Amino acid sequence: MKVLMVQPRLCWQDASENRARLETQISAALAGGKADLIVLPETFTTGFLGDVGGEPEGMNGATVVWMRELASAHDAAMAGSVVIGEDGQRFNRFLFVPPEEEIHYYDKRHLFAYGGENTRYLPGRRRVVLSWRDWRICPQICYDLRFPVWCRNRDDYDLLLFVANWPAPRVHAWSTLLVARAIENQSFVIGINRVGEDGNGIAYPGQSAAIDPLGKALVSMGGDVASQLVTLDIEELRDVRARLPFLADADPFSLDV
Repeated sequence: MKVLMVQPRLCWQDASENRARLETQISAALAGGKADLIVLPETFTTGFLGDVGGEPEGMNGATVVWMRELASAHDAAMAGSVVIGEDGQRFNRFLFVPPEEEIHYYDKRHLFAYGGENTRYLPGRRRVVLSWRDWRICPQICYDLRFPVWCRNRDDYDLLLFVANWPAPRVHAWSTLLVARAIENQSFVIGINRVGEDGNGIAYPGQSAAIDPLGKALVSMGGDVASQLVTLDIEELRDVRARLPFLADADPFSLDV
């Protein structure tokens, strides 16, 4: 599976400008090429907590329509998180939008109380695994990365996919935990972060990465605006799990959500 990793600089509270910039960045990256999956960062229309003072979008709003249009234009699924309003509540929602099939979504489970996110949004109640072109994908959002039980592979996914607005002071934790999640779950891991500074003066370092099931970096994107295609090999994953059947020894557990 070919994944386009999109690491942008976001405009604070300007959804239309962000969509326009991202569309240009994606088109340039795929000129003469093709992807199966295009991944954008967390809250890519507003910036993290950038929805204050505005109305959230709905599942039929401009961003979902835009994602569907780009998915059809590139014959690829679009993924990233957006603030979505539903029944009077707000969610930090990971959207997975294929060209024509049903839209999948995951609402962020672990809200970042240290930054006040828990006062703005309702936490998700469902762990989600979805299928796309013979791959099983588990979507996660930013702070979820710190919670290995929530991310634990129960032999039900092949790609653990994180979208984030992860700040510069804690970038070492970001890079380290992406590798840890790949090794402990014998899974490919992709983490997409943003660059630049938001309206609250918080700086973001990028450092988006793709990690193989043994913890080795396939892509390390650095700290500038960038897009990169990475190819994930399902046979490589199956070989690692067959040679090193560690998941079979994992402890059983249940989650209270």
